[in-house]
Amino acid sequence: MAEQRRTSRGGPGGSRRPGQRGNPRARAAAAPTPGSAGPEGRRPRLTGRAAILVLVLAVLTVSYASSMRAYVQQRSHIQDLKAQIAQRETSIDALEREKRRWHDPAYVQAQARERFGYLMPGETSYVVLGADGKPLESQTSLTDPATVDRKAPTAWWTQEWNSVTLAGVPPKPQAPPVSEIDGTKE
Repeated sequence: MAEQRRTSRGGPGGSRRPGQRGNPRARAAAAPTPGSAGPEGRRPRLTGRAAILVLVLAVLTVSYASSMRAYVQQRSHIQDLKAQIAQRETSIDALEREKRRWHDPAYVQAQARERFGYLMPGETSYVVLGADGKPLESQTSLTDPATVDRKAPTAWWTQEWNSVTLAGVPPKPQAPPVSEIDGTKE
């Protein structure tokens, strides 16, 4: 029985790996030579797979860089367009404000007086001449109603209540008026 085990292991003399033949020439042919790349030898630096991987990474980098450049250009273009939109909206607001002003009869009258010299019935026109004999221009102008600072109305009782609270607090004594000016008495 011990004989059978030895033969099943590959014959006399020891254990062999499965699939390995007992032929010493086959083992010598399978052994790596000093110049070849084997398990104990040195492998070449760049294999076919590594070259393909480097090539794919290079292509991806170039495509990503061109996409990134296009993205940056588009963002810049969008910012320019947003600036143009803001400028045009400001212009539209100014034109709408001017249009609202022309709906105000007082503004229309002022423009008619200023531009064409029109007068209302019963008015007398006076022209002030300068030293050179030419009429002086008027320096008055109407303001835009949208730019007028509007004061919020206060309730009537707020002012009354302030007077009641002030009545309970006497004013602080003030210094007497100066009787001397420039060192002289009056």
